[in-house]
Amino acid sequence: MKKILLICDLGMSTSLMVKKMQEAAEARSLRVEIAAKSVRDYKACVEEFDVALLGPQIRYKLPECQKIADEHGKKVACIDMMAYGTMKGDKVLEQALALLDEA
Repeated sequence: MKKILLICDLGMSTSLMVKKMQEAAEARSLRVEIAAKSVRDYKACVEEFDVALLGPQIRYKLPECQKIADEHGKKVACIDMMAYGTMKGDKVLEQALALLDEA
């Protein structure tokens, strides 16, 4: 099972996106675990997940998170702003899966 982590400032605004992504995964019969955490928790939990996506509101943290991800051989990217703003869980799920394919 692949594990996807969504990161935002406090881990709250991505919680709704997690639900939308889980619904999209279930509709496709995909077995994935998706969780939301705060950016402050990222370093402590990076090893537990296969890929991480940052909320657009903290895209400025990408270089910091990228450095941590590189140290652990993980992939990280920013969630597409339009998909996030319109709560398109299927689009964000696709973004995460594409990132996993790059690994």
